[in-house]
Amino acid sequence: MDSLQHHFLIAMPSLKDPFFAGSVTYICEHNDEGAMGLVINIPIDMPLHELLHQLEMQPDDVPEMDKPVLQGGPVAADRGFVLHTPVEGFSSSQLLADNLMITTSPDVLQTLGTEQAPEHYLVALGYAGWTPGQLEQELTENSWLTIPADTGLIFDTPLAQRWQQAIARLGIDARHLSSQVGHA
Repeated sequence: MDSLQHHFLIAMPSLKDPFFAGSVTYICEHNDEGAMGLVINIPIDMPLHELLHQLEMQPDDVPEMDKPVLQGGPVAADRGFVLHTPVEGFSSSQLLADNLMITTSPDVLQTLGTEQAPEHYLVALGYAGWTPGQLEQELTENSWLTIPADTGLIFDTPLAQRWQQAIARLGIDARHLSSQVGHA
């Protein structure tokens, strides 16, 4: 199977796992060793400013500090990930595509709400991980649809609309998807 890095996984209605039901997951890495991604549309009940206060950081009092922190996935839920437009100089960053990076070092958090912050970003706690072959198996079970990633969906689409908008990019009306699965 080709790599799904820089693609979205769109949960099918039949996927009832509490972490992934109704989710859109950005795949950061997919290779022979498995896959890693971040759920980009499920908020936790914590605004960004509260997370920063818990980390003993003093964020500026700006409206963007009210944006929600996301549930990135069930693995390492105490670990933070910032998906953002490229900015050089953070301690632990990886370029995922020409217009997208992921940073795991806290130095990125100190820039949020300032002029040094990435133009667009989201903060997630935890990540989604798959062992070798696991994601491929889930795809054969019709748990996911896939589409190439698009930063417009990540940064410009409201959270509550990301799943529907991802489905619409396939030319499908979400109301016509069945929760029944099978193979012809």
